[in-house]
Amino acid sequence: MSGLSTMLAVELLATGASLLFLVLLIREKILCWPFGIAGSLLSVYLFIQTRLYSEAVLYLFYALMGVWGWVRWQRRGEDDNNPVVVWPLTFHLRGAALACLGALGLGYLATYYSDASRPLIDAFTTAFSFLATYMEINKVLEGWIYWFFLNLVSIWLYQDRSLDIYAALIAVYTVLSVVGFLSWLKSYRTQAPAAGQ
Repeated sequence: MSGLSTMLAVELLATGASLLFLVLLIREKILCWPFGIAGSLLSVYLFIQTRLYSEAVLYLFYALMGVWGWVRWQRRGEDDNNPVVVWPLTFHLRGAALACLGALGLGYLATYYSDASRPLIDAFTTAFSFLATYMEINKVLEGWIYWFFLNLVSIWLYQDRSLDIYAALIAVYTVLSVVGFLSWLKSYRTQAPAAGQ
């Protein structure tokens, strides 16, 4: 199999697994996590090949966080205690400040110590994706809003590196971010009276 067809096959497999992950995540199904882990590990290979090193680090993080999410959702599910939550503004401000600091550090390293493509944009999408992933694992409703904007930037970034299938996947993710927000909002409103919120 030639290098190009190998890349295409890996991109298709990663895309399929990642799409299944997101659909199952929206539906709050624990089965989302193994698909997310598989899609993320395949993506690491692709991003190393296309010199998007911050993205490779990000997808390795996704795989590791997928294991944590799987375990956390399993334990919370057994206790029947895995609600959708809403963060106060102070949590968002702290999270955004940390993500900005992380992005500047990562962008600096990628700019001066690697042959990375689009190092600063790549670093910002990576750092804020760390935050959004943490929110996703903890079922924070507003995480979907972060994903919506991150996905819009990522479409351009992936097209810039000729990852057209990934760009199309992220376009679908952008739409599904809205669907996910509305679905989790419905869950939040349904559970809120029972939780005394």
